[in-house]
Amino acid sequence: MSVSAASPRPNAGPWAELTAQLPAVTLVMGRYLDQTAVTLRPASVKATDLALRGFVGFLVEHRPDLTSIAGIDRETIEDFKLFLARSVTATGKPLATNTIRQRLRLIKVFFDRIIEWDWPQAPRRNPIVFGDIPPRPDPLPKFLDDANAARFMQAAYQQDPFRRLCVLLLARTGMRVGELCDLDPDPVVQIGDCHWLRVPVGKLRNDRYIPLHPHLVEDIATHRQANREHIGRHGFLLADRTGRIDRHRVTRMVRRVAKQAGVGHVHPHQLRHTLATQAINRGMRLEAVAALLGHKTLEMTMTYARIADRTVADEYFAVTDQVENLYTNRLTADAEGPNMKRLRTEHQRMLGNGWCHRPAQLDCAFESICETCVHFVVAIEFAPTLQRQHDHAATHHQPQRAALFSGILQQLHQENHDQ
Repeated sequence: MSVSAASPRPNAGPWAELTAQLPAVTLVMGRYLDQTAVTLRPASVKATDLALRGFVGFLVEHRPDLTSIAGIDRETIEDFKLFLARSVTATGKPLATNTIRQRLRLIKVFFDRIIEWDWPQAPRRNPIVFGDIPPRPDPLPKFLDDANAARFMQAAYQQDPFRRLCVLLLARTGMRVGELCDLDPDPVVQIGDCHWLRVPVGKLRNDRYIPLHPHLVEDIATHRQANREHIGRHGFLLADRTGRIDRHRVTRMVRRVAKQAGVGHVHPHQLRHTLATQAINRGMRLEAVAALLGHKTLEMTMTYARIADRTVADEYFAVTDQVENLYTNRLTADAEGPNMKRLRTEHQRMLGNGWCHRPAQLDCAFESICETCVHFVVAIEFAPTLQRQHDHAATHHQPQRAALFSGILQQLHQENHDQ
């Protein structure tokens, strides 16, 4: 296909002015956007459109001499990276790292594709390399702790029926905002004694059924009865006299509830994070959480396990007292000087091949573990070492250890006498 067969996209709307100045560049991008629209979701195409338009806007000012996409070289990309780093939003804030990352990644994919497709306008190689794209941040999910979550839910129940339904659906199902807005007019299915909610195809291109809380079953039925006309007109469950709900309206609802609850700023996606964290904290298996949230891999779900690992917490608190004793002993020894150090030395344990300098106040689960093991075997040639260990324990007021070695020595001499 030649450039002349490209879509009229670059000749209309925000592309028109850019096309007048760099037509050879924008026509190729218009053709590319039409190709991506065949396979990608509308939101992905929109993000690509925005990234490419921003790039062309930069080229208009810094490379107005361009006559082909192939003329975009490495130096141009380096200048564009600096341009992004210095750019600000409408509120005067620097562009977020995620925004810069997304724009560079989408432009890199554009070059990758047209090179792979053997378009005659493509450069010989991609001028954007992997190292140009900032690493993806991997922060822990933001969630409400149990106390704030309880306050938020109490405030949600005090809202008008429509707002309460929207917010509770998010909080009790873990749906994404886009999935919430796209719910079918009648998404509830009863299987046996349980009601299930059919979540539409969403971000990961998969739909799923999730169990529905009985209160929500009643609220959905009440809403459908009261708004039958609006639901029928718009073709979605969450519609009322003002029209079909969108993500911006949902965000305003959540923020309003959070403000009334006094829990600070809350974004709708935090309710999803909160549900997942609460579920894992209370023992729900990762596989079940993944199915609930619509994750395709457990790697996605493991993010929540990082902040809800009860095993780590339990083991940490199990040794906290011993660790505190260790620190306390060390600080006391440093504060009181040679006397405390001498006391710690006097409590050292004599081993068969060395010394244990564990403070006396600090318990050790492995003390004399070998000598008390059923597999412990000793011969008469070790009697001198065992005797020294016995004498050392007796001198340092360790009666249990002294008794242990007395028993071993007595048994050893008896066996040697019998032979």
